[in-house]
Amino acid sequence: MKVYFVSDGTAITAEVFGQAMLSFFDVTIKQVSVPFLSTADQAHGFCKQLQEERSKGESTLVFFTISDPNIRSIIESCDGHCYNIFGDLLSPIEQALGVPAQPNAQKAHGIKEGIYDGRIDAINYALANDDGVSVKNYDEAEIILLGVSRSGKTPTSLYLAMQYGIKAANYPLTEDDFNDFGLPKVLKPHKHKLFGLTIDPERLHEIRTGRMAESKYASSRQCRYELNEVEAIYRQERIPFLNTTRLSVEEISTRIMAEMHLTRNRG
Repeated sequence: MKVYFVSDGTAITAEVFGQAMLSFFDVTIKQVSVPFLSTADQAHGFCKQLQEERSKGESTLVFFTISDPNIRSIIESCDGHCYNIFGDLLSPIEQALGVPAQPNAQKAHGIKEGIYDGRIDAINYALANDDGVSVKNYDEAEIILLGVSRSGKTPTSLYLAMQYGIKAANYPLTEDDFNDFGLPKVLKPHKHKLFGLTIDPERLHEIRTGRMAESKYASSRQCRYELNEVEAIYRQERIPFLNTTRLSVEEISTRIMAEMHLTRNRG
């Protein structure tokens, strides 16, 4: 089964909604994104492609977000199963708001300048305060992620910045910190911002082996030791923490937002 995500913008919205719907079905699919489809010629060309695929016996689904009604009607006439993601939602929303929708590609897929600037600032902050490289700007942090090496701190920090505009720093807890029995001094003034990440030792061993095979750093024993120590610190200091083993970065970030009562920065 081939699934197309079609849009006159980036197609990200179509992908997110389409993938959410497909998650309910245990089927193997091939996903194809078709962004910036904004002319009638492009729409007709896409329909011709679908027709050719159908003639070969291929089954296709199409999730689309198209603002222009003329182009939208062309896509809806394609030889395939086409689903207008905006279509079923706009009418009831119009009734609720009491005003007609005014579809516009830039409005639908764009981002306000203030939000964009805020996210760029947050991304720059996450990069500058990654892995404990710099700790002097922790007063600006909205959250500081803790964890052993390779437990997911950096990708989660960046996702929080990119998707939510959250200024997230991260700090690695090492054997030196375990020997000091408690939080590093630099973190103590920011205890209310701390959130811990942990991971199953078997999974940590796999990840570290991929980077430094047959080293003490990657050994099962070292992984178990570090995780036992870091989780002991979390419990001793009453720092909330989350096991990331079976969670995507999206799930990790969403749970952190809820647990720490963080609010998406909207500029």
